[in-house]
Amino acid sequence: MKKNLIIAIIVCHFAMFFKRKRKKKICVIGLDGVPISLIKDLTSKGVMPNLSHILEKGYLHQMTVSLPEISAVSWTNFMTGTNSGTHGIFGFVDVKPSSYEIYFPFFSDIKSPTIWDRLEKNNKKSIVINQPFTYPARKINGILISGFVAIYLEKSIYPQSIKPFLEKIKYKIDIDTMKSRKDHEFLWKELNETLETREKAVFHFWEKEDWDYFQVVITGTDRLHHYLWPAYENEDHPYHKQFLDYYHKIDKFIGRLYNAFNKISGWEKEGEGFFILSDHGFTQIEQEVYLNAWLEKNGYLKYKTSSPESVADISEETVAFALDPNRIYLNIEGKFPEGWIKESEKEKIRRELKEKLSKMENNGKKVVKNVFESEEIYSGPYTHLGPDLIVLSTPGFDMKGSVKKKEIFGRTDLEGMHTWHDAFFFSTEKIEKKLNISDLAKIILNKVNEK
Repeated sequence: MKKNLIIAIIVCHFAMFFKRKRKKKICVIGLDGVPISLIKDLTSKGVMPNLSHILEKGYLHQMTVSLPEISAVSWTNFMTGTNSGTHGIFGFVDVKPSSYEIYFPFFSDIKSPTIWDRLEKNNKKSIVINQPFTYPARKINGILISGFVAIYLEKSIYPQSIKPFLEKIKYKIDIDTMKSRKDHEFLWKELNETLETREKAVFHFWEKEDWDYFQVVITGTDRLHHYLWPAYENEDHPYHKQFLDYYHKIDKFIGRLYNAFNKISGWEKEGEGFFILSDHGFTQIEQEVYLNAWLEKNGYLKYKTSSPESVADISEETVAFALDPNRIYLNIEGKFPEGWIKESEKEKIRRELKEKLSKMENNGKKVVKNVFESEEIYSGPYTHLGPDLIVLSTPGFDMKGSVKKKEIFGRTDLEGMHTWHDAFFFSTEKIEKKLNISDLAKIILNKVNEK
């Protein structure tokens, strides 16, 4: 009996020793376009029981995101811990410096190090799956699988040795957005298949690789909200049950990952080192708002042709033009080829535009919530390359930068729009300050560095 007691004490001692010595890991789950209000609602209704349990172990923080409130910028703010003025990405499209030519920025255009770049300096290995705006993939200390707007699988992965496995499971980077937008039965098929292959990839690399930082982003949520947001809000909608079922599948995935993490995390407290976030919120579209049509009707924008294709078709008389979704650029001398507005006149024109935009109404409803000057949003060496004004709409009014629309207000078949103020961040630690998505990299890296 005494011998057994001694053996038990020794085993317990060694178990505690190895527990203390076990490497502390970090896991991050991204849910693209999921507002905090939806999380609270679906956990309270029992649709997401695993997430409900997780939230009980920590704190759910409301969070603002990037401006513009789009994934290309917001996820870049997250992964660099900076803003557009420092990392250089202002939108999915941008104008080339000293021109009106539109181009699509890539991962290589980001001018700040990412979370996993910083971890690599400390010899920590990262596995990053489906991170938006990391195409084409580049070398990291670990594994990187790009998220949208990734095109070709072979250019979306590092290292190339993982390609055979991904092809074997028929890994899907994203749904077919064009077809899904028109065919909602096809949308459900795409959403489910993409989630299934994402989960297969996650647990394959989770188990096969030795890692310090693991991150996966689910983007099907954003797609679903764009095309079928009313299916969430309206219980009588024909796709309401399928909407909830999809979130229940996501909840099972989160729960499985959470349980797996707690077995190997190296932390004393359940859930510690486990983070969940969204990159923006969502709401129903009431009207789309075409900023270039507004600028034209108010005398600030003129074109060289009656059928413009892009901002390259603006005339030399133009005062300002807009890029998707809500960025307004003044035609400043020295910044653009036909720019004529002097720096000394810039503030006067910005004040005038802010005042007029703030008064915009549609059927008696206020359209614009706020108009920010670039210096209020951006800081860093690339601020001057960005827009001069950013128009934050009242939720429901979806800002667009099309040059082809002739009327200020209209609708397409999109049902949901991004919002700025109601993203979320989950952590086991309470954060007192008001959070922005650019704060998260520092929070996560500080956690990594805890002894």
